[in-house]
Amino acid sequence: MQTIEANLVDLKQDKIYPVRLEYDKIIHSITPINKQVEGYLLPGFVDAHVHIESSLLIPSEFARMAVLHGTVATISDPHEIANVLGIQGVQFMVENGKQTPFKFFFGAPSCVPATVFETAGDAINSDNIAKLLQQDDIYYLAEMMNFPGVLYDDEEVCKKIAHAHRLKKPIDGHAPGLVGEKLRKYFSAGITTDHECFSLAEALEKLQLGMHVLIREGSAARNFNELIPAIKAYPKQIMFCSDDKHPDSLLLGHINQLCARAVKAGYNLFDVLRAACINPVKHYNVPVGQLKIGDSADFIVAKDLSEFAINKTVIAGEAVAQQGKSFIPSVNVTPINKFTLSALTPDDFAYQPQAIEPTIVCYDGQLITGKEMIEASNLLPENNVLKIVVVNRYKKQKIAAAYIKNFGLQKGAIASSVAHDINNIVCVGVSDEAICNAVNLVIAHAGGLSAVSENEAHILPLPVAGLMSTDDAWKVAENYIALDKFSKVELGSTLQAPFMSLSFMALLVIPSLKLSDKGLFDADSFKFLREV
Repeated sequence: MQTIEANLVDLKQDKIYPVRLEYDKIIHSITPINKQVEGYLLPGFVDAHVHIESSLLIPSEFARMAVLHGTVATISDPHEIANVLGIQGVQFMVENGKQTPFKFFFGAPSCVPATVFETAGDAINSDNIAKLLQQDDIYYLAEMMNFPGVLYDDEEVCKKIAHAHRLKKPIDGHAPGLVGEKLRKYFSAGITTDHECFSLAEALEKLQLGMHVLIREGSAARNFNELIPAIKAYPKQIMFCSDDKHPDSLLLGHINQLCARAVKAGYNLFDVLRAACINPVKHYNVPVGQLKIGDSADFIVAKDLSEFAINKTVIAGEAVAQQGKSFIPSVNVTPINKFTLSALTPDDFAYQPQAIEPTIVCYDGQLITGKEMIEASNLLPENNVLKIVVVNRYKKQKIAAAYIKNFGLQKGAIASSVAHDINNIVCVGVSDEAICNAVNLVIAHAGGLSAVSENEAHILPLPVAGLMSTDDAWKVAENYIALDKFSKVELGSTLQAPFMSLSFMALLVIPSLKLSDKGLFDADSFKFLREV
């Protein structure tokens, strides 16, 4: 039996008072005491929606870093690896996660492939979804990105949703900008969450219907400032999530950062902590302790209730982090992958733009993009307009090319095999030569992030599905930071997270204009403007 004395943040009574906690794997007693103590006892933080793959870390390495910030569990959608490797990829994530004390709760990816307008490495149909959802270690139907399929009663989409209802497992949503009658139909299908709201009005409309809104603050999409006011009126329906978080930002903090920002902005401490610790556990019905007698001993000790620096993280009675040191060991894995592309030449990237070219407009800190019609003569790096390409990594075909504004590169190119959600190779650069060099570097390593100039070439290899490294989390973060710095300082990108932003330029289910390996796609009308 272990004992700890600290100030309990009682989220049932909205009180804070000193207690003595006795526990082993479960909590045996919580006894109020009459003495001054240091630190604050809280349930552990839960990231209510995250793609572990976006951290560039396998689950076991993600866990090693996340526990430093008081995170004890994640609601994790493995659709990134599933779009590459299907069910084999999902099982890889589940099994690797089980090798740590951290609590990963994976869902069954609902959209593999994400759309029919791009080439994926594998597929998960409704029969596969039924089999996955029957597993005890698959907790929900992951984000239903195919909202048109819901609205127009697509047979496969309806079957997947029906399987989740039959097995009484929650269904996650993904419907950016959807409001009005279409939203009501989407919600009536039994979809209960959305993490894609980008305006407060949209979030409030969804909350009024009874949906849970996940306030997202990741490495690319950052909606916290816009959406946090909703917690005042709907505290029981708000959760916090990162969605996609690169290793450099995970190194600095996680859900604890959102708690700090919310409290500093004047929002109720107890409402904020319920969003971070309680609401996800209740909504997804997952086995995470809530600091009650008989619960699993999952808790954290925070140094304060303003910065939420974490002194100690405990999962199932085991101290997994303390005073900035993680006690979770690394796990050796054998990479799995699907990458069949051979080296390319600059001529492969040739593209003749239209006289007035529809151009993707990248917005820093957002997944949504704009659309601007630009004369061909103005499609130049000095006008902050670059060529963007998507290269099918599963089979050889003509390369899709278009133009993108606001990336800011003055020279060279950056490329990535992390390209949501299909994960073909996406690249932005100032010339066909630079683009070819960056893409070939990714091909040579069967996946990775690359950045090249005339004189230098850098690569962060990602041998697991072209998405994740097998290296130590801190080494991956160090290498990523160096690559990010090179893309900004040497190449000139003006974006906060150029690689994360790049990875979303092929995500067709987010408005407005995106590029897949099959062509330039208008997500507003859900059809191609131009096919390869």
